[in-house]
Amino acid sequence: MKTEKTTKNAAYTGLFAALAASSCCFPPVIALIAGVGGSASALSWMEPFRPYLIGLAVVAIGYAWYAYLKPQKEDDCCEVDAKPKWYQTKGFLIGITLFAAIAIAFPYYSSIFYPDNKKEVVIINQSDIQTVNFNVQGMTCAGCEESIKHAVNELDGILNVTPSYEKSNTIVEFDKTKTSKEAIEKAINSTGYKVVKQK
Repeated sequence: MKTEKTTKNAAYTGLFAALAASSCCFPPVIALIAGVGGSASALSWMEPFRPYLIGLAVVAIGYAWYAYLKPQKEDDCCEVDAKPKWYQTKGFLIGITLFAAIAIAFPYYSSIFYPDNKKEVVIINQSDIQTVNFNVQGMTCAGCEESIKHAVNELDGILNVTPSYEKSNTIVEFDKTKTSKEAIEKAINSTGYKVVKQK
């Protein structure tokens, strides 16, 4: 009985750690689906803890499997075998393990939730095309990049948007007769990430 409780607790700990490890990427997708942008970067402060949370998830779920699969002691074999509860089954552990793996990998596939909203822009005068590099604070993964890309592409006159969380910037190519640097900065800031001025 104690082993079953340990298995359940370890599995739930692993699941919670897996969800927490990718929690910085959930708000942008939820914000997109809900149609609100300002909360996109709400949990980006958790990104530095991601490696530790992934480690905790792996250890906890590994321990849950160990506790489930280890041979029973002779004292336990004489207990009456009742129908196991759902959290005592192999299916439960398989489900928790798969769900945790999907949660941990979320930053790598979160971009599939963002529809392609890039518009076709007709260029009348090549001299109207401007490229601006915005320094953006708060991006931590590819999901953050997609959130910014989606917000900027909502504007008219956008030719290309290239956000990079690794470089903490977003390069935007646009037609200055159809939109402005200020409008683009406002669109980026509306996601919850912040454009910081160069010194």
